[in-house]
Amino acid sequence: MLIRFGYDITVHCPQATPMIAMMSPRDERRDDLRVQAAVVTVPQVATSVYRDLFGNTCRRFTAPAGQFRIRSDCTIESSDAPDPVLPGLQETPLADLPDDTLIYLLGSRYCETDRLSQIAWDLFGRTPPGWPRVQAICDHVHNHIRFNYMNARSTRTAYDAWQEQTGVCRDFAHLAVAFCRCMNIPTRYVNGYLGDIGVPVTGPMDFAAWMQVFLDGAWHTFDPRNNKPRIGRIVVAHGRDAADVPLIHSFGPHTLMKFEVWTDQVA
Repeated sequence: MLIRFGYDITVHCPQATPMIAMMSPRDERRDDLRVQAAVVTVPQVATSVYRDLFGNTCRRFTAPAGQFRIRSDCTIESSDAPDPVLPGLQETPLADLPDDTLIYLLGSRYCETDRLSQIAWDLFGRTPPGWPRVQAICDHVHNHIRFNYMNARSTRTAYDAWQEQTGVCRDFAHLAVAFCRCMNIPTRYVNGYLGDIGVPVTGPMDFAAWMQVFLDGAWHTFDPRNNKPRIGRIVVAHGRDAADVPLIHSFGPHTLMKFEVWTDQVA
């Protein structure tokens, strides 16, 4: 299956402003790209690419004063199968976890494990460990938070989402990530492209957030916002939480003028 994906974003900057964009698929999907158009900026500026400590692709540039546009349009080959469901997977004992997973057990900017630990154990301490426990967490978060674009807030943490019971996909992900970490299951926050392939169209497309959980020696996808297997995920970045993987990190003020994202199955 082929998926065309991309973005077209325009911002207005009062002065020349350095930025970092994280909107390109991770290197694991590089060989799947079938059409890889160059990133276009208007006006044209020099850009450079580096990998951060999580291996995400980061693009640096300086947006000049005034309106600045950045655009990309690519096609990738992807499986037409939905996310795998593997209920027999078990948790890896703490003593046997790989060193590089341990960071995903710790609290972070948006995932306050210290404030949520007792809540997590009260809710999920009696659930069967492994995949069933993670699914129980996703089920609970999915039912606890009401999705509402109008209630999006960049400062909302996992504990805030628990208290306010409203938010967007990043809030679902943060709360589920925090609960899993409280239960000693390594879990990382993920953002990327997720279209409406195989499901009813739900509105304008956007970047999506979900999570990956370490079970039986590998990372596996869970999505507390949608809470059902989906087709055609394209991972852009993963980290401890949204603070590690902003779509655009701006070192100065800017105003968003246009934001368009697409990810569609094509012939």
